[in-house]
Amino acid sequence: MAGLMDLLNSDLGKQIISGVSEKVGTTESETSSVLSSVLPSLVGGMMNNASTPEGQSGLLGAILGGKHDGSILDNLSGFLGGDDHSDGANILGHVLGGNQETVQNQVSQNTGVSSNKIAMIMKIAAPILMGYLAKQAQGSGLNNSGTTTNGGGLVDILGGLLGGGAQQQTPTSSSMGGSILTSMLDQDGDGQLGLGDAVAAATKKGGLGGLFGSLFGKK
Repeated sequence: MAGLMDLLNSDLGKQIISGVSEKVGTTESETSSVLSSVLPSLVGGMMNNASTPEGQSGLLGAILGGKHDGSILDNLSGFLGGDDHSDGANILGHVLGGNQETVQNQVSQNTGVSSNKIAMIMKIAAPILMGYLAKQAQGSGLNNSGTTTNGGGLVDILGGLLGGGAQQQTPTSSSMGGSILTSMLDQDGDGQLGLGDAVAAATKKGGLGGLFGSLFGKK
């Protein structure tokens, strides 16, 4: 399954980075850095939502024949050229809730891009991510009950976007003792791996590898 890094490194990813940069006024390097932290954070929020029957039902309805069925990727240039980002704002509200500002500020602190620009990037990126998730779900044969043709589920697909299935370890996590990894990812020292910790790990430890462990260790 293609993950987020596959997306960002693909021709489609280059189009996204270029279009977002032009729209927001950031360099392509800045945009790529922000997206490398923001997209996994959004996937983590979706995984959190999908852990409840209500949240999973809502997400399935959106990506299986609903508004976010992947068609956005068929006219990406048209979307990137538009100015209505209300849909992205709604998605962020559902996925991140009150954590949105925390994510913006943490990514800003670690990338040097202003929080306002990050907020705009997030609004543009959210519908694109939903469309990409829909394409991956369709390719996996995901149905309305939340299961795929190979017996997996929505959470497995989301985990795949981060670079592997929900039960797999990354080289980062497998090469360290659990307590050491936890202490590294618990950025605020509260003993729990929250969303702020996840974003900090993504930006400080090179993106998806460090973030993967924190998201799946999240309580």
